[in-house]
Amino acid sequence: NLADGEGGGMYNNLGSNPVLSRCTFIGNSAQGRGGAMRNSKLSMPSFSECSFVANSASFHGGAVYNVFESNPVFSNCMFSGNWADRLGGGMYNQIDSSPVLERCTFTANVAGSGGAMANTEFSHPILSDCVFSGNSADEGGGFFNDESSPVLSNCTVFGNRAAINGGGIFNIDRF
Repeated sequence: NLADGEGGGMYNNLGSNPVLSRCTFIGNSAQGRGGAMRNSKLSMPSFSECSFVANSASFHGGAVYNVFESNPVFSNCMFSGNWADRLGGGMYNQIDSSPVLERCTFTANVAGSGGAMANTEFSHPILSDCVFSGNSADEGGGFFNDESSPVLSNCTVFGNRAAINGGGIFNIDRF
């Protein structure tokens, strides 16, 4: 699937809360944000045992883009081989979006900043028992955080690469 704008595979807007289990989003792309999916304006979908593979976005959120207080829940999900030109190869959280991720893996995702995940403008994802490995970016191979503070519990961050700053995690406050 190809979206000219946002959400190449799925677009959840205005409080949409679908529940998906054992689904695969593969090879989707968006010319804007959210190669596989965009969650916007208070949307809180739930995903269990889903895979996000080889999705891409010309701007942000190669696999998933969460914005405007959207807080999806991901359990036992895999994000692999996704790409975004700018922020968040695997996932980009912006403007008070704080998803919950449990037992998820992020591998081989690529972006300009935040190979696996980028968080900006007061987004505070909660992650437990997650693994971030083999992701790459110019800044924040694993994570890029700008005015945001993810909470990691029992997570493993290893083997990520940044060309400039923060192979594993890069934190800054530029805004």
